[in-house]
Amino acid sequence: MAGKIEAICISEKKGTEKKPIQETKIIEDFGLEHDAHAGKWHRQVSLLPYEEREDFKRRGGDVEDGAFGENLLISGIDFNELVVGSHVHIGEVDLEITQRGKSCHAHCRIYHQVGECIMPRLGIFARVIHGGVIHCDDEVTYTPPTDSRMRVAILTLSDKGSQGLRVDESGPSIKEYMEKRGYHVTSLDILPDNQKMIEQALINLSDRCENDLILTTGGTGLSQRDVTPEATLKVATRLVPGISEAIRYESMKYTNRAMLSRGVSVIRNNTLIINLPGSVKAVKESLDIIIDPLHHGLEILKGDAHDCARNDD
Repeated sequence: MAGKIEAICISEKKGTEKKPIQETKIIEDFGLEHDAHAGKWHRQVSLLPYEEREDFKRRGGDVEDGAFGENLLISGIDFNELVVGSHVHIGEVDLEITQRGKSCHAHCRIYHQVGECIMPRLGIFARVIHGGVIHCDDEVTYTPPTDSRMRVAILTLSDKGSQGLRVDESGPSIKEYMEKRGYHVTSLDILPDNQKMIEQALINLSDRCENDLILTTGGTGLSQRDVTPEATLKVATRLVPGISEAIRYESMKYTNRAMLSRGVSVIRNNTLIINLPGSVKAVKESLDIIIDPLHHGLEILKGDAHDCARNDD
C-alpha cells in the first residue's frame, strides 16, 4: 500500500515545535537538512501517522503540522506494519526504521493543553540509508525487514566523553569487533554517568529499538559516579550472572584489579544487556571471553535454539 507525505517539518533548535516546509534535502546518515534532530544517531528522522494527528484534532487538540516534533506526517500507511528494521521509501530516499515510540521526559505544551501527546505512543524513528530530495505529496512505500543479523546497541557511559572532553575509543572498538563477527550494530551512543538517563536509554534500546543485545562500556568501578550496574539491574527482568562472573574470573589472569569490576549481565524482556569495562584493552579481553557462547545464548533468548546442555559425544 502506498502512502503520501502530508507535511515536512523542521526546527533549528531542539525543544521547539517544528515548522512546515514544502521540500527538503534528506542527507545520508544524518537526517533532514537544517533540522535540529539530525545527527549521527539512530533517530535521524521522525514520522507520525497523519490520520492519528487528524483524530487528535477532532478530539479538541489545537495542533498544526510539526506540533509533535515530527519531521514527516504520512497518510495512507498502517504504521503498525512499520516494524523495526522495515524500510520506508520516498523516491530515491531510503529510511530504516530503528525505533517505535519514545519516552517523554518533560510534558510538552500539547500535553498540558489537551492532556495527551501522541508522539511518544505513535511516533516512529528512522536512520537515513540513502538520501535525496523530498516534497510534500510525494508517494511513500515500505518494505519489511530483510536483515536477519543479531541487532546490537553500544552504549558508552562517561561524564567526560559525553561532554566531548575525552575521545570515546571503547565504543567504536566494540562496534568494529562485533561487526567483524557478523552482528548488526544499530547504534553507538555516549551518555554521562547519570543513573536515570542510563535506565531510560536501556529501556529505549531494548523495548522500542528491539535490539537483541546491548553492550555497555564504562561506569562499572568503585567511583561514586559509576552507576552502570545499578541502572542495569533497575531495568532487568531476569539476571544472567554467569556472563559477568566469567569475565571477572578470566580477566584475573590479566590483572588482579578485575575483581574491582561491578559489571552485571541481565535480560530485559527479549534483550540481553552486558556491562563491559571502560578501557579498550579490557573491552577486547572481555569480548574474547564471552563471544563464542554469546551467539548461542542470544538464539535461545530469541527462541531460535533450545539446547544449552553440553554434548559430550
